[in-house]
Amino acid sequence: MWLNTLLLALRSIRRNLMRSFLTILGIVIGVSAVITMVTLGNGATLAIQNQISGLGTNLLQVRPGQRMGPGGSGASVPAFKDTDADAIASQIGGILAVAPEARTGSTVVANGRNWTSSIIGSTNEWLITGNWKLSEGRGFSDDELRAGSAVCIVGETVRRELYGQRPALGDQLRVKQISCEIIGILASKGQGAFGNDQDDMVLVPLKTLQRRLTGNTRVNTLLVSMADGSDANRVKAGITQLLRERRKLADTDEDNFNVLDTKQLAETLSGTTKVLTTLLGAVAAVSLLVGGIGIMNIMLVSVTERTREIGLRLAIGALEREVLLQFLIEAVVLAALGGLIGIVLATAASIGLSAVMNVPYVFNPGVNLLSFVFSAGIGVLFGYFPARRAARLNPIDALRHE
Repeated sequence: MWLNTLLLALRSIRRNLMRSFLTILGIVIGVSAVITMVTLGNGATLAIQNQISGLGTNLLQVRPGQRMGPGGSGASVPAFKDTDADAIASQIGGILAVAPEARTGSTVVANGRNWTSSIIGSTNEWLITGNWKLSEGRGFSDDELRAGSAVCIVGETVRRELYGQRPALGDQLRVKQISCEIIGILASKGQGAFGNDQDDMVLVPLKTLQRRLTGNTRVNTLLVSMADGSDANRVKAGITQLLRERRKLADTDEDNFNVLDTKQLAETLSGTTKVLTTLLGAVAAVSLLVGGIGIMNIMLVSVTERTREIGLRLAIGALEREVLLQFLIEAVVLAALGGLIGIVLATAASIGLSAVMNVPYVFNPGVNLLSFVFSAGIGVLFGYFPARRAARLNPIDALRHE
């Protein structure tokens, strides 16, 4: 009986292909919209996590000022010193590497070309804290770091803009008034978590930047990479206490520096994107209800059109539940077919939009399965009333219907 009922339902759908397609269009749009929104949201979340993890492994950023962002570190707030990094490395447990960092901007010139880039002064520990790898060359030697030698390591963007396909290793790069030898080239990292180009930079020894470029000993940031398994809260508390002592802050004084845990930042941003993804998915799901109403409307029209057929079936012995089942299966088949088409369209759209938006495509079988089951459930929900109406027709009245 189930097979015969299914065949009858399919035959009825095939008789009106165009109307059937228009009927399921709302379901197709709803399912594809929900899956696409959720997939892109998951991809954006993963992209943010990857980009922030690219800042460094278990990384803490220590900066002057009471908060991050504009106005966070005023001119009256004292900067750090490179000795602060040495003190953290030697006195705080659970530390993998500590790198003092100072920055400035400048136009760099080489190979007859010029390019405006960020100049970073630091030590070899900067490569460890930022998970940087060298594609060519070497890091700084101890003598170069102590003497502030005119050597530099360039990012991939600087190398590409100044040298193109030519080799850059060993060439001279002019930064302001000094000419430094390129001793290394960093492997590319691409776009950062905040849309910046991480490869657009030149790394020089900290003392080189302080003595020859900026003329001061200011250190803008202390980058602290924690060892695996370290307690982040304990390390942050230790750093805070040590820096308060070194900056001679009284017990009643507020911290004039802040410690940012990039892992917490990643969790915050990921949580925000997940909320937005849920919101967009819920909005898109409204179209599923609209599609369900469309199915109910068309099924009611179908019942009216086939009143004589229903009356004939009931007159020759068909049971009410069999008629109910036939129309209910028609509604479920329509909704399920719309769900399948929606999944196919959503997969194609998600792959294409992920490439355009430069976010990873994340296939979520749970969302696809839930959308399909929900679309079939829409067929049951909105198909039941027309099916019940058909099953309760009086055979005599149905046969007399014009």
